[in-house]
Amino acid sequence: MSPSPDGMTSNRPYLLRALYEWIADNGLTPHILVDAEADGVNVPDHAIQKGKVVLNISAGATEQLLLDNEVIDFKARFSGNPYHIAVPMSAVIAIYARENGQGMMFAKDDSDPPPVDGSDQSPPRSHLKVVK
Repeated sequence: MSPSPDGMTSNRPYLLRALYEWIADNGLTPHILVDAEADGVNVPDHAIQKGKVVLNISAGATEQLLLDNEVIDFKARFSGNPYHIAVPMSAVIAIYARENGQGMMFAKDDSDPPPVDGSDQSPPRSHLKVVK
């Protein structure tokens, strides 16, 4: 993952790995929601619905799971047939537990930090007043 203009890499893979571990440690099933139309996504066509695909990435559903900074890569079976799955980190929309929906959605594009205007101005004061 290439660094942003401020020199930092995306936090998405780190958050995804932490949430994966948290979900698994609680005995739940981690799933990811993926933009199946993003460049580099390799998933079975029949699993795609409305341009998205939900993938079970639990240890029991995958072989050779790799949660890299650049890609999620593993082998899995769909309808009994083996497939190699590759999902660039930038295509991951969310990670969550199947059983209760707990998890996190990611910003559409976290590669560019918000613009900084360089000013040292404090935020505008509130128009609210304390009433006694």
